[in-house]
Amino acid sequence: HVQLVESGGGSVQPGGSLRLSCAASGYTDISDCMGWFRQAPGKEREGVAAIDSDGSTRYADSVKGRFTISRDNVTNTLYLQMNSLKPEDTAMYYCATARGASLLWVGLSRRNYNSWGQGTQVTVS
Repeated sequence: HVQLVESGGGSVQPGGSLRLSCAASGYTDISDCMGWFRQAPGKEREGVAAIDSDGSTRYADSVKGRFTISRDNVTNTLYLQMNSLKPEDTAMYYCATARGASLLWVGLSRRNYNSWGQGTQVTVS
């Protein structure tokens, strides 16, 4: 069983930056693919970025060039650096893991991720 705890959310003006963190504990495995997802009110949860154990990454088109995902396999921490934030980035942000899965297979589809954190709110206004 994996526990995921997000932090780093907050309120920021358009054009600002935030860095989200996700601490993983419990039955973690560095081979897990990890990702960030977000859900705005009235909308479905969508994939933002994901990173494989070898450092390969994938981004949603809406955040390419603005967000950077990274991971520290020693401390089991996932990060999301968010720059040039826009009001449409406002959402609850969740981290998730796909047990022993490759990014090539799971991509940014939420159905392929099986452990989730409680989320951290990001508001851009």
